[in-house]
Amino acid sequence: MHKHTLAAALSVTLLLAGGAAFAQDAPMQTTTTTTTTRVGSPTGALSESAIKADIANAGYQEVKGLKFEDGVWQAKARGGNDKWVHIKIGPTTGKVYEADAPSRLNKDEIKAKLTAQGYQDVDDVDFDDGLWSADAKNPQGKKVDVLVDPNDGSVVAVKQD
Repeated sequence: MHKHTLAAALSVTLLLAGGAAFAQDAPMQTTTTTTTTRVGSPTGALSESAIKADIANAGYQEVKGLKFEDGVWQAKARGGNDKWVHIKIGPTTGKVYEADAPSRLNKDEIKAKLTAQGYQDVDDVDFDDGLWSADAKNPQGKKVDVLVDPNDGSVVAVKQD
């Protein structure tokens, strides 16, 4: 009886090990997504139609004057309360930032977040229209203007200075 139990356990172990080896040798499947970008928008930016969908998903019912400017999509939008607000939308994330929403992070926290992401000489940090902006040198040492998420300190957009 012990022989059969040991043989069965050994067979299962070999089968599992062989399956793991097979999984490692199997070719990876990749999916390619193609987006169209508006003239002037950065490589990898979401298309205008994708941005409109993201605005609608954020609860806005009507959009006016959608344009790509200063590194982000911008527009006026009307929410469920019928109030029109100025919004900015992250070009690659589609995240919507309302101009009059408060920031969870302060100026020093934004500087620290940018420094942690490899930016140097972070200066002129200002909160305006829903996003933080700063002048800095990117990790490669080039001067850039950076727009930063007010809630988590992630970089929303970068423009060469």
